[in-house]
This record gives sequence, C-alpha cells and structure tokens, in this order.
Amino acid sequence: MNTESKIVPVLREGVHIVKMVLYRVVKEGFTDRDPPMEEDRASKLAGAVVNELFGTPNREEPFLSFARDNRSSIRTEMERLAAEYPEMKIPLTDALRIQFLCDSREGFDDTRLLVQARDLGILMLERDLPLPDAFMALARRLGEEHNLTRQVHIPSA
Repeated sequence: MNTESKIVPVLREGVHIVKMVLYRVVKEGFTDRDPPMEEDRASKLAGAVVNELFGTPNREEPFLSFARDNRSSIRTEMERLAAEYPEMKIPLTDALRIQFLCDSREGFDDTRLLVQARDLGILMLERDLPLPDAFMALARRLGEEHNLTRQVHIPSA
C-alpha cells in the first residue's frame, strides 16, 4: 500500500471530526435559541445541515423523510452558518477542500459542494489549501476543544 492510499482515510477521519464538531456547535445553537428548539428536532436539523453541506445525505428513515420534509429549514440554517458560526469558517473551508481532494483521488471530481460553500459565505477563497499535517493538527485541536478526540482515534497523517 503506497503512502497516498494510506493518507486518504486518515484525512477523511479529520474531515469527520470537523463534521462532528459542526454538528455539536449547530445543535447547541438551536437549543440555545429563544425559544429553544426541541431536542429531537435540533438533532435532526443539525444532522441534515451537516449532511447537506458535505454532500452526505442520510438515506435511512426517519432522517430521509425529515430532510425531504424540511428542505426550506435546512437551507435557511445553511445560509446562517457563516454569520452565526464564523469560528467554523476556517475548519469548514479546510475540511471541504480536503474532502474534495480525497474524492478526486477516488475518481469523483465534483465541485458543487465547494461552489455551494462559496455561495453560502463559508468557503474562504483567500485561504491556502492546507497540507495534510496542518489539516490533521487543526482537526485534532478542534476535536480536543470539543472533547471528541477521547472518543475517536485520530491517526497521524
């Protein structure tokens, strides 16, 4: 197994950490609103927002029906991400770009998610593409800040 084939799964783990952090941050934001969103709806909506942003829809019920029935709410929340969670713009920019590179290595060259993130004001165009070690350090640091790295093993890049 060559180095390149080993690094893609490691980088995908880093992307997954960023996705989990975004889910937690957004879900917490929903339940902290006035009036607070009901816990089950907050969980499903946060998951749907993350899945839509990263192009990873949950095809299982009840999540599939929730996403279909709540397209407008999901879109509205996606449009609020950049303004409500500016601290997530750097990790999201890097994670989306790394995901694109991993997908490209596996034969999926689709820029739609990057264009969508740009249009939502999330993708920081002026930011350089992170090197694998720098991205994994960012993912590790973010995971530690949100107490996720104790639950998930993050291999070194």
